[in-house]
Amino acid sequence: MKVGIIMGSTSDLPVMQDAIDILKGFDIETEVDIVSAHRTPDKLFDYGKNAHTRDIKVIIAGAGGAAHLPGMIASLSPLPVIGVPVKSSNSIDGWDSVLSILQMPGGVPVATVALNGAKNAGILAAQIIGTSDNCVLDKVIAYKKGLQLKVEEGAKKLRSS
Repeated sequence: MKVGIIMGSTSDLPVMQDAIDILKGFDIETEVDIVSAHRTPDKLFDYGKNAHTRDIKVIIAGAGGAAHLPGMIASLSPLPVIGVPVKSSNSIDGWDSVLSILQMPGGVPVATVALNGAKNAGILAAQIIGTSDNCVLDKVIAYKKGLQLKVEEGAKKLRSS
């Protein structure tokens, strides 16, 4: 099982790298590519219509500015799509990207994470895969337990100072 991670341009990679890294931590294979909704529409259509034939189970799509990539992929693919709004150089503080991904019409859902929230997109993709893969589910449970222990340790240090 793989997670497809796509972005509109190479400038999105520093943000999207967080999704790649967290999925590696869960031992989930990724397929990473540049798919521009505006500059490579034929590639977008091919990716959206065929990703499920390559053992991809979830698509994470990051985009800045007008951010059409996640919604267009969701319109073409039967797979769950997680959108990552990216604050880019041509962005209006990232709000244009957030709203472009968040405000999808009925029937074309895109799960949307926070601005530059690729890490959470990776975790959500792992949770989706974990619904049918117990090995991944166990890793997600362990990850969440680690978050809990970190907070508890911080609270313990705070109380002892």
